Amino acid sequence: MLVDPARAAEPSTIIAAGWLASGPDAIITGSTAAFLHGYTAAVPTPVHVVVPYGSKKRTRQGLVVHNGRLLDSDRRCVDGLPVLCVERVVTDLVCTAAPADALAVVDQVLAALAPGERTPFRDELHRRLRERADPRGTRIGTRLLDLATGRADSPAESWLLWRIVDLGFPVPVVNYQVCTIDGEPRYRVDLGWPDLRIAIEYYGHAAHAERTEEDEARILELERRGWIVIIVRAEDLAHMSRVEREIVGAFGRRGVRLRERTVGALRARRHRDLRAS
Repeated sequence: MLVDPARAAEPSTIIAAGWLASGPDAIITGSTAAFLHGYTAAVPTPVHVVVPYGSKKRTRQGLVVHNGRLLDSDRRCVDGLPVLCVERVVTDLVCTAAPADALAVVDQVLAALAPGERTPFRDELHRRLRERADPRGTRIGTRLLDLATGRADSPAESWLLWRIVDLGFPVPVVNYQVCTIDGEPRYRVDLGWPDLRIAIEYYGHAAHAERTEEDEARILELERRGWIVIIVRAEDLAHMSRVEREIVGAFGRRGVRLRERTVGALRARRHRDLRAS
C-alpha cells in the first residue's frame, strides 16, 4: 500500500492501514467506527476492529482486535471501509469506553437526529443493550443512554456533565434557557439546576478566548437575577475538586444538604484512586 507522505498521519489513512492489516474478515468498530460515521468526540486511534470468533488475529501496536458475533447484519460501508452500524457502535461504546467519552458520542449522535427520531433511536439502543450477549457494562450503558440529551454544544460539555453526575450530584438540565419576565429567552446556561438557580458555565479555551467582557457582563446579569454561577475551565475537567466544593457550597446556600452525596462521592473517588494505583 502506497501512501502520500503528507497524508500518512491523517486518521483516515491510519484507519485504512489498520483495517488492511487486520484482513478482509475484520470490521471497524468502537471509537474508530464512530469517527468514520462523523462522531468525533472519542479518539479514533488506536484502530479498533472486530473479527469473528475463531480468528487468529491479535491486538498489536496501533491495532485493537475484538471478537464478536452477528457481525454481518450490522455491517455497513463508509468511505469504502467495512464499519459496524451506528446503533451497534454506540451500544458497544456505552458498555466499554470511558463513560465521559461514550456520553459525548451519544450526545453527538442524538444531536444529528431530528427531534422525532431520538426516542426511537434510544429505544433501539436499549433493546440492543437488553439483548447484548456480554452483559458486562450494560448497567452503566443504560445510565449513559438515559443521561444523554443531544443538547450539549461540545464534547467538553458532555464530559463535564458526566463528571458532575459521577460525583453524585443531581442531574442538571443541559443548556437551560433563562427567560425574561415576559417569557422571552434571554440567556442560556450550559448546565444548571433551575429550581435552585444554580448555573454551571463551561469556558473552553477557544470559545471564550476573546469574549471576556461579554462573559463577565452575562454572569453579572445572571447573578443580578438571583443565580449562583460556577465557572468551569478546561483544566478543571482533570481535577474537579474546586468545582465540587463550589457546587456543594452553592447547594448549601440554597439550604440543600448533600452529606450523603459527599460521603458517597468520597468513597467512589477512593475506589477509583485505588484502581488507578
